[in-house]
Amino acid sequence: AEKFVPIHCAALPVNLLESGLFGYERGAFTGALQRRIGLFETAQKGTLFLDEIGEIDLPTQIKLLRFLETKTIERVGGTQPIHLDVRLVCATNRNLKTEVEQGRFRQDLYYRLNVVEIHVPSLRERREDIIPLVQHYLKVFARENRLKVPVLSPEVAGVLEGYLWPGNVRELRNFAENAV
Repeated sequence: AEKFVPIHCAALPVNLLESGLFGYERGAFTGALQRRIGLFETAQKGTLFLDEIGEIDLPTQIKLLRFLETKTIERVGGTQPIHLDVRLVCATNRNLKTEVEQGRFRQDLYYRLNVVEIHVPSLRERREDIIPLVQHYLKVFARENRLKVPVLSPEVAGVLEGYLWPGNVRELRNFAENAV
């Protein structure tokens, strides 16, 4: 099976994101007692999924752009380019065009990443998916907890379809887990 390496970019502090993605050499910074490979190297011959790429700081964006243009990285504190065969897939809840216009996202990186854009509408824009998603998550969490799958009454289904789901699928998933 092909490697799939996901990282939620907003979950790591800026000072750890670069070393997490690109790795580091021994002595690159205080506490770097040994060489550590990053997620790019971990994903060699596979896919690196950068979730919430809109949260990445500008200096790290430059290193991402360099990878996309050369297929090489350098570990933090390193000087040797490391050639990699990694597919990069990114997601964001931000409008990156707006981020570019406001100077928070590099235009050149935006155009390099925006090869195939898939827009997934929010749940309030696709209400027909709400009940199937709730039923899916109810089954998942019931199985996980060795419980009977709850059945949605028509009244409850109507309330769920009418709710705006500001937290989108994450909120729906959490609702189903709590319901079970």
